[in-house]
Amino acid sequence: MKSLMMGMLAETSLHPGSGQTTGVIDLPVAREATTQYPVIVGSSLKGALRDKAKLEKWEEITQIFGSTDGAGGIAVADGRLLLLPIRSLSGHYRWITCPYILERLTRDLQMIGKEGLHVTLEPQSGEVIVAKEKKGGGEGEEFLFLEELSFKRSESEKVEDIAEGIKPLIAHESVKNRLSSQLVVLHNDDFSHFAQFGLSVQARNSLDENKRSKSLWYEETLPPDTLFYSLLMARPGQEERLNSLHRKLQAPSYLQIGGNETIGQGWCVLSMLD
Repeated sequence: MKSLMMGMLAETSLHPGSGQTTGVIDLPVAREATTQYPVIVGSSLKGALRDKAKLEKWEEITQIFGSTDGAGGIAVADGRLLLLPIRSLSGHYRWITCPYILERLTRDLQMIGKEGLHVTLEPQSGEVIVAKEKKGGGEGEEFLFLEELSFKRSESEKVEDIAEGIKPLIAHESVKNRLSSQLVVLHNDDFSHFAQFGLSVQARNSLDENKRSKSLWYEETLPPDTLFYSLLMARPGQEERLNSLHRKLQAPSYLQIGGNETIGQGWCVLSMLD
């Protein structure tokens, strides 16, 4: 095996930090420079995998992940955003994505020898495309509300095809079963708005021994059920190291990513696509 794709579904709030401080947010999430999408930096993800290996006392830790004196047998790419949960006034929350995100997923699938999605949807600005509703499930509704914004609602069977292509990156059967009914495809610009401004900002405080505020700060987090994926690639001649990692990460497998581990943040369930 030369490469595989690892899906990461957030089970708790996620703070992949090291983002640049902007405005009132003291600790933003890390973001891609060009798209401003939230990202899990590859070095951080590799460190999280190494920590898991140490905790579980894996063999070949140095051979897989490397050391200060040399590279390991695998390369870990950035964790890329695929699905972002957004509150909906029209019902249960929705997972949003966009054509560019899906195009990028297809290119990454092709990189590991998979066919990709082979589905194209091009919603207009202010429009969302959802799966065809079953009879009595809300068909005929003209608008869909996401956060404070309303979007013209269209239906397409292609959304179900997209959901089928994403399901291998999700570990839980219960989540797979509701994916197509909650999946929404937005215009790239509309998705960018939610990716930049739709995340939760939490106020946190540190108290002194007299319970007085010592330092108040604001930090950005991604909600549970956010879906990321990453490529894991074997370096030349090191395919067995990737095979070993693959065996260790068979479902159910969990990984703690990012900051705030002591308050339960950062837990993701993994799903491997080889």
